Amino acid sequence: MAPATDPVVTQKPSTIVSPNSITIKKLAESSQVTFVPSNYTYTDTPQYEAVLIDNEAKVPIVDFSLLTSSSPELRSKAISDLGKACEDWGFFLVINHGVPEELMKAVMDGTLRFFDLSEEEKHEYEGKHVLDPIRCGTSFNASVDKVLFWRDFLKVLVHPEFHFPDKPTGFSELSSEYCKRTREVTWELLKGISESLGLEADYLDTALNVKTEGLQIFIANLYPPCPQPELALGMPPHSDHGLLTLLIQNGIGGLQVQHNGKWVNVDAVPNSYLVNTGDHLEIFSNGKYKSNIHRATLNNKATRVSIAVPTGPSLDVVVTPASKLVENGHHPPAYVGMKYKDYLELQQSNMLDGKAILDRVRM
Repeated sequence: MAPATDPVVTQKPSTIVSPNSITIKKLAESSQVTFVPSNYTYTDTPQYEAVLIDNEAKVPIVDFSLLTSSSPELRSKAISDLGKACEDWGFFLVINHGVPEELMKAVMDGTLRFFDLSEEEKHEYEGKHVLDPIRCGTSFNASVDKVLFWRDFLKVLVHPEFHFPDKPTGFSELSSEYCKRTREVTWELLKGISESLGLEADYLDTALNVKTEGLQIFIANLYPPCPQPELALGMPPHSDHGLLTLLIQNGIGGLQVQHNGKWVNVDAVPNSYLVNTGDHLEIFSNGKYKSNIHRATLNNKATRVSIAVPTGPSLDVVVTPASKLVENGHHPPAYVGMKYKDYLELQQSNMLDGKAILDRVRM
């Protein structure tokens, strides 16, 4: 866990706060809260509790301008770098991506304005089902989480149909343009990844119907200061569903990714994307590219905001290892097929625990 930087009041184990009655933002802003309520106290599961912090490792960087270059040599190098990052890390920074920095900042500002809405206004967007077009809530899935997480969220389905809250003013229009530009970056990355696997550039898109019907979600996360950050988490160790997730944050650290059995703190280069591979890229690549385990730690000083935009296949596609990667029996399929919609509902209706859902489809 990330250590606290100031002395804190001893936790009172009998105190419980209901996530149905209060957001983390409101809880954190209460002057009476000087300790973590007991139902937010997180203990690492055995496979994660002894993992050390690696302060030397650096997340690889992919230059998007080389990936889209007209020079075959430069593009070939970028595809090689992309494949190596997917295979060795499942996580990388994308620079020179072409999305205007002003647009990224405006969407981040709009996200802060959304979370500054009143509790009543945000409650208007409370959803119940994972595929509800708009959901605003707290923790991960408060109805099944045994331990709650120090996080408020907004989740919106933005492709193939665009949905968005109508508050605050102008946020929807900004986010529509932002999601469109993010899709363009994701599609180019997926073309490069397809080629890095020895497939045609459009093979992945054709097999999983990504460009036309692929599911894209806008996820805004708010992690307010926590009085005892060593006792709680913003999000537990987990991998993402889908293919790729593109993430930006407001300059406050807290994201950690696993690499070679250790946690690595990830700080974004300004105007870059943090990108991680998802479970369905692992399935599609027949395990060559592993989805990345990551978590969100906390601090007691500042609010961290992140905006994650995961992209996955069409909801109706049954995702299996690419046929060209398993043909001739040399590399038998390592995963059974499951419809993407069913996988997503399974993950979102259970507690978030590493790669527990992906393990269900391993052969």
